[in-house]
Amino acid sequence: MISADQIREHMEVIAVDGSHVGTVDHLEGQSRIKLTKTSAPDGKHHLIPLDWVDHIDKHVHLSKSITDVHSQWTTMN
Repeated sequence: MISADQIREHMEVIAVDGSHVGTVDHLEGQSRIKLTKTSAPDGKHHLIPLDWVDHIDKHVHLSKSITDVHSQWTTMN
């Protein structure tokens, strides 16, 4: 399992297909990543669960495609 302490503010989040998903704003609790609204196409914050994270290096790599992420993430404000 991925350790939440490996995720840092401003890390790029990448879908399994190599697409840019967004940029980490911060962790929302211990189970979700909040993305910056400036990195979102709709200008809103989005939340993605840590369960979607496949691995972390200098980026956060997800196990879902960009299409799946966009259809399943939680939108805020």
